[in-house]
Amino acid sequence: MQYFVTGATGFIGKRLVKKLLARNDSVVYFLMREESRGKVAALLEYWGVSETRAIPVFGDLKSARLGVSASDIETLTRKVDHFFHLAAVYDLKADAEEQMAVNVEGTRNTVALANAIGARCLHHVSSIAAAGLFEGIFREDMFEEAENLDHPYFATKHESEKIVRQECEGAFRVYRPGMVVGDSKTGEMDKIDGPYYFFKLIQRLRQILPPWMPAIGLEGGRINIVPVDYVVDAMDYIAHLPDLDGRCFHLTDPEPMRVGDVLNTFARAAHAPTMSVRINAALLGFIPKSITKGMMALTPVRRVRNALMKDLGLPDDVMQFINYPTRFDNRDAARALKGSDIKCPRLEDYAYRIWDYWERNLDPALFIDRTLHGQVAGKVVLVTGGSSGIGLAAAHKLAEAGAVTIICGRDEEKLAEAKKEINDRGYEVITYSVDVANMEDCDRFVKLLIENHGGIDILVNNAGRSIRRGIESSYDRFHDFERTMQLNYFGALRLTMGLLPRMVERKRGHVINISSIGVLTNAPRFSAYVASKAALDAWTRCAASEFADVNIKFTTINMPLVRTPMIAPTKIYQNVPTLTPEDAADLIAQAIVDKPVRIATRLGILGEVVHALLPRVAQIIMNTSFRMFPDSTAAKNADEKKAPPMSADQIALQQLLRGVHF
Repeated sequence: MQYFVTGATGFIGKRLVKKLLARNDSVVYFLMREESRGKVAALLEYWGVSETRAIPVFGDLKSARLGVSASDIETLTRKVDHFFHLAAVYDLKADAEEQMAVNVEGTRNTVALANAIGARCLHHVSSIAAAGLFEGIFREDMFEEAENLDHPYFATKHESEKIVRQECEGAFRVYRPGMVVGDSKTGEMDKIDGPYYFFKLIQRLRQILPPWMPAIGLEGGRINIVPVDYVVDAMDYIAHLPDLDGRCFHLTDPEPMRVGDVLNTFARAAHAPTMSVRINAALLGFIPKSITKGMMALTPVRRVRNALMKDLGLPDDVMQFINYPTRFDNRDAARALKGSDIKCPRLEDYAYRIWDYWERNLDPALFIDRTLHGQVAGKVVLVTGGSSGIGLAAAHKLAEAGAVTIICGRDEEKLAEAKKEINDRGYEVITYSVDVANMEDCDRFVKLLIENHGGIDILVNNAGRSIRRGIESSYDRFHDFERTMQLNYFGALRLTMGLLPRMVERKRGHVINISSIGVLTNAPRFSAYVASKAALDAWTRCAASEFADVNIKFTTINMPLVRTPMIAPTKIYQNVPTLTPEDAADLIAQAIVDKPVRIATRLGILGEVVHALLPRVAQIIMNTSFRMFPDSTAAKNADEKKAPPMSADQIALQQLLRGVHF
């Protein structure tokens, strides 16, 4: 038996051809574009046959008679028993012009070729979309009754089926599959479509909520989902049955699930929270269109909506299909398949395979370069306070990742040592001696950076000063607050504002500010330090809002306690669990790669929540730590070489509040 197949390289087509070739002595001719000739070998390997049984015919779906040459038409004439037409656009995101060219004109060209070669039967793979948004049950013998065909995908699928019905000179059969998902046995799928659009939302819910947490979701119409293996098996079986020409077959699930049940099925497969409370999307229809249109006319509402849709990978018009109103009768297909053991499996039985394959192979996040090298290679990155501690550890990572790494600091000797340390590992770093607390020196430095490097792509405001001294011990030390604010806030601000104009001009840039967990927990004894970092945090939030539309990102890292030279004078920290500079550098790398608004530890976030919801409790906890841990030797003007021994209470508290400043 001989076949001709369009769309043989597609998701359904590849599997159908393999099924057809499994029949003894079968030969399959398949349409390919000339520029895809290089894919033939891989297809033959997938099908497990030689070119004598799977024969490429070169042409183009958009050309008359598919662009097949006269000699090939002569070869095919009166030899093709079954002509399968699968080539089409199956994508809600495709533009209307492309859908018209492929789905409608492509089908017209296909029918013309099938007529020219005298194919015995043309098998047209349509879609349930050909029914439009029909209200009620759509039978297999219905066609003209389709309604609400406004969407280009629905309109083109209906029109292409009409062409087959009206222009085909030989026999034809039509197949309308439901919403095709991956293989029920392997989960394999080639693209994101249909229910897959909601997988990112389910994944996000799983990331922020435990599986047992009840969630609120939408309820809607019934979605008819079928796995690709069922569609292929059913189509192959029905195509070879006698006396069925001129008929249409719904390859659908006889018991389709509602939108809410489908989403919950995949949520369970993903170990995500299920939607216990579901709001019927039909209620949205009672909102007057004038109100909806008016809301969307508001620029902030429209931008938030567009950002959410883009972030979740949802097409603009997906929500109109939530209330899908059509049910599909498939009695003719069921009768044809009777006795074959071919039936549509239940979604619950294979949903976990679909999810697993998507998360391992199709999740858009997999295709984002999340390596530090991918984000910084060739870019100019400045790390202030880069001669030691966190800054130096970050400089090592950045230089190794291929960034044009610049570090600055006050001490030229330390800068030279840092440069040598990085050079000895085989990497390059550029150093500048700068006093960030000096505004004139900041201006000089900014001018140098623009002259020598054209500006900065990524700025890491790491230089800082910390003072551990209670307010009672600071009555006569107002200069502590001034000098801390001068470096931690005004210095960082002066550099950032000097470099921002160049970032705005380029329409790209990233500013990373190293803040403190103390801003979230309101750590006592660090009023000068926390206040300066809180000021920087507040400015950053304002700046992030102002520059959000010009592709300049701002990230605040509420860094927990890190063992650096800055905390060395506080001897009690010798026994307190802290992060290493390398751990802190990892957080900076994470900020560069992911560009979040904030990076904070769970403990820091908990501290902020407790202060917001139970401020009195938070004060008691912080006051306990304040009284439990003494002032540093520097605050007492003493000279203590070793940390005093810690009590059991002190050990317990510092272990419980790891990373918090005491």
